[in-house]
Amino acid sequence: MSTSTPNKTHNGLSRRTFLQSSSLTVAFSLMPVLPGMAQAPARPVLPGALNNNRMLDGWLRINPNGTVTMCTGKVEIGQGILTALSQIVADELDVGVQRLVVISGHTGVTPNEGMTAGSLSIQDSGTALRFACAEARSLLLEAAALQLQTQAYSLTVRDGNIFTADGVQRTSYWSLTNAPSLQREVSAKVAPKPSSQHKLIGSSLPRRDIPGKVTGAEAYVQDMRLPDMLYGRVVRPPAPRAKLISVDLATVRAMPGVQAVVRDGHFLGVAAVREEQAIAAARALAANARWQEPGDLPPSGPALFAHMKQQDTADSVVSNKTDAAAASRGVKQLQAEYTKPYQSHASLGPSCAVAQWADGKLVVWSHTQGVYPLRGDLAKGFRMPLANVTVIHKEGSGCYGHNGADDVAMDAALVARAAGGKPVKLQWSREDEFAWEPLGSPMSMKLNASLDAQGKVVDWSHELWSYAHSTRPNDPDGVNLLGAWHIENPLPAGPSRNIPQPSGGSDRNALPLYVFPQQKVTNHLLKHMPIRTSALRTLGAYANVFAIESFMDELAATAGIDPLTFRLNHMVDPRAREVIERTAAMAKWRPGVAKPPARLTGVLKGRGMGFSKYKNLAIYTAVVADVEVDTRSGVVRVTHAWSANDAGLVINPDGLVNQVEGGIIQSASWTLMESMRHSTQRNLVRNWADYPIMRFSDVPAVHVELINRPDERPLGAGEGSQGPAVAAIANAFADATGRRLRNLPFTVEHVKQVLS
Repeated sequence: MSTSTPNKTHNGLSRRTFLQSSSLTVAFSLMPVLPGMAQAPARPVLPGALNNNRMLDGWLRINPNGTVTMCTGKVEIGQGILTALSQIVADELDVGVQRLVVISGHTGVTPNEGMTAGSLSIQDSGTALRFACAEARSLLLEAAALQLQTQAYSLTVRDGNIFTADGVQRTSYWSLTNAPSLQREVSAKVAPKPSSQHKLIGSSLPRRDIPGKVTGAEAYVQDMRLPDMLYGRVVRPPAPRAKLISVDLATVRAMPGVQAVVRDGHFLGVAAVREEQAIAAARALAANARWQEPGDLPPSGPALFAHMKQQDTADSVVSNKTDAAAASRGVKQLQAEYTKPYQSHASLGPSCAVAQWADGKLVVWSHTQGVYPLRGDLAKGFRMPLANVTVIHKEGSGCYGHNGADDVAMDAALVARAAGGKPVKLQWSREDEFAWEPLGSPMSMKLNASLDAQGKVVDWSHELWSYAHSTRPNDPDGVNLLGAWHIENPLPAGPSRNIPQPSGGSDRNALPLYVFPQQKVTNHLLKHMPIRTSALRTLGAYANVFAIESFMDELAATAGIDPLTFRLNHMVDPRAREVIERTAAMAKWRPGVAKPPARLTGVLKGRGMGFSKYKNLAIYTAVVADVEVDTRSGVVRVTHAWSANDAGLVINPDGLVNQVEGGIIQSASWTLMESMRHSTQRNLVRNWADYPIMRFSDVPAVHVELINRPDERPLGAGEGSQGPAVAAIANAFADATGRRLRNLPFTVEHVKQVLS
């Protein structure tokens, strides 16, 4: 691809071609601020991701061919982020979106913004681009004013064309003879446009990434085809920490089309001319490999949570607010425990990567959510200089979180190293994905509260047990790639650790936004992971909000107060109150106190609500859900969901609505169906029959409203609705049946047991 073609995403663009496309700079200047790098004491803190990527030309270019190159370290994973960021850039620069050339997630070319995770893309990358573009526009107008011998404030810009006060076009961004160099640090002293001047921000522009996905273009890494490309497969052990005893490589090497067979310690892989040949070779390799299995996995089912509480933990008190006088007024006590199992990302497309070696250098195309972190682990895994590794993002067909995207990149590179310089596309199988991707951690939460005579909570405690929720690549103390653990000279995995508050990991959203006079929240992080866990969408927030909001309903019932009123009685944040009240109005909530039905027969209907402010610093979301419970079959069906949301300044309304809707549907699937099963020997889930997910026929009618606040900063929104949705479903079940489900998921067997 050439940078002369506008409105394209150029992840395959070479550094040399990219540099030649701009006349405003002589070198691409990312200059990320690395840990330990000396800084001048007076260096100002810059907004968003600018603080670690301070060079203006690291974010955008004004090209002589009439295009603008926008760079971002955030990547498209189906959330529409490149469309929203394009709207920000086009609005701030006063250019049409059709002029934008977007480069995303390319080491050495785009800013190092770490991971695309945590609903931070608009907050971090969007903020950086707003300030960078505002400053670039100011510089360009100053240059135009000097050239035209007028004042900058008298000039206007339309689609990059610069007009004087008389309405005559005099020049343009790309024809300025005295164009300023953008190879300078951003000062962030030029304020972005006020909301009153936005033309694109706040409108639902069509998604950049959708056309190719619906017309059969090369949309995903799974679609890539390079000249002389080979097809790879990997053969994994049958269980974590299994050891390879013996394997017959010679027979597999003689199979049709096989170009390479790799054994490196306990790592096995093949490459062949055709994909079906690689699959056949991998099956033959697996059939004759002999392994020793340790049989050291924890128990499954309810016994898992008792087991977790007996393990070695790193304990931390997240909140400890004391008010003995208030707590002494408690007259009613309530305690409950809630659990969430291991869960899979269940990506529709199993992970895939393309790798190629040349002259001791490695290039990898991956659907990783962090090209720079992956580059760091690949360099450590292959014990090679960081500068010799390039990682280019190529979208994958499905994932929010840490699935097999990074691991398969290491697999592809290991096999490609034996392929004589030819590129290798290595595709995981469905079995590989279910058995070896990092899982969402199981969690156990124990809540206690006291109510005073007026039904107010005067004492609250929340204690939780969980494995780590983020073991992504580039840990300073290890290498978090499967292949690096299985090779002859393995590298250690990074240790189990928590993401610190205010974002939190396992304790994300364990701090309620409600106001309680006495409150204690304790996090027990399990130090050892017998089954690898990492980031599944929302991290600990899904389970913590499920527990908190279920407990709020149980307390409301104990106090004899309507759940909506009970929540508002403990909420002082005006934006939270508006979201809760708006959602209730959307659903036509009728105040009342839940009462058990006269008979648990037939199809019972119920309604429940849930609320959270994601991470207590991002989107405000409330959900009301209607459910039907078939007492005979045990099937729980979510029929409708309503949700009001406050994410501050809304960039792309349709994109934000899609995120909320998708989160509610994903949460409903987690809540009603999804659980990974294992024995003490190995994972028992291998295909969709073992791990059902929600089908289109089961999707509820979802109604979403946005509370746009143009004068507020935009808040992260991608993971805000999952927690409120599970709580709303759980509370609706209790409303319908008078029985409480505290252990996820709400399977047919579980429901029948509770109703019996």
